[in-house]
Amino acid sequence: MNHCAARLLCALTLVFMGGCSGSEPDRAPDPVPVIAEPLQFLPRNTETELVGSARASTSAELFPETGGRVTGVMFSAGDYVRKGEPLVQLDARRERLAVDAAEVQLREADQLLGRYRRIEDTGAISESQIEAGETALASARVALQQARTELADRTIRAPFSGHIGLTEIDVGNRVNDSTPIAQLDQRSTMFVDFSAPETVFSSLRPGETVQLVPFAQPDREVQATIVATDSRVSQDSRDFIVRAKLANPGDSLRPGMSFRVTVDRRGDPSPAVPEEAIVWGGEGSHLFVVREGKASRVPVTITARRDGRAFVDGRLTRGDRVIVEGVQKVRDGQEIRLVTPAGAPASKATLRPAEAGNGE
Repeated sequence: MNHCAARLLCALTLVFMGGCSGSEPDRAPDPVPVIAEPLQFLPRNTETELVGSARASTSAELFPETGGRVTGVMFSAGDYVRKGEPLVQLDARRERLAVDAAEVQLREADQLLGRYRRIEDTGAISESQIEAGETALASARVALQQARTELADRTIRAPFSGHIGLTEIDVGNRVNDSTPIAQLDQRSTMFVDFSAPETVFSSLRPGETVQLVPFAQPDREVQATIVATDSRVSQDSRDFIVRAKLANPGDSLRPGMSFRVTVDRRGDPSPAVPEEAIVWGGEGSHLFVVREGKASRVPVTITARRDGRAFVDGRLTRGDRVIVEGVQKVRDGQEIRLVTPAGAPASKATLRPAEAGNGE
């Protein structure tokens, strides 16, 4: 019985151990083939969207210099008027009479002074009388100039060339110096003012460009050049005012229009990996890098995406190689074998000297 039991025990041992002392040991699993690429550091550009409001490069609300009855309105809303062109005429009968009277006074003063000078050498007139005549002539000239100014004020003229807006003034209305006549805008060039957060202050310097999209024309994108920024940042809202200038060809934009403003901010270089290199698990996102011939798991946080790449924060350094294909087959610490992508030079799959000892 003891001899039979010994033979049975030997047979079971051979079954579980795969034989006697001459059997081969277990083989280690083959390295997993993967494709890796060097980690890239790219500038992380961020876009900030803001809202701006347009205004004409030169704009004025017109008021009369004086009060009176309107006798003529020489424009229609939307007209392009040139500098100095008459827009509204007020009743000017009294002012014309005042000019005529001042001209008469000027002639009389001039004639009187002329008579004084003709007899000055005869001694029939004193020096003080001549000086009084000169003073009267100068006073008459000033009075005439004042009368002409008051007459000119009865005509409201365009202070610059531009497009004039709506008016509520009609012939027969009485106006005064606080009655608005119309808005005049020079809009061949437009300004767009917008509030920007202080975080983009360094990106919005005079001479820089921003992208604008009119809300009224969402399919149109225009470029504007920053011409000025406010002298300070608001302590309450932590933003500042920026003014950008844009051309208005075709007169298609109007003052008061709103614009979506896009500000591109160029950040510091950050690690950027192909999106397919990111692996999601129960503990969040991670990727695998090649270190000493093995796959090393590195937890990362995605901070931005651009053109198929993800910007990540994690324990990454320059010189790391990121596994971009085969990531679903590897585990942390698993040996890997770098392969060359189809059509790529073979040198791209060459291991560094530190990895060669644990490679194929």
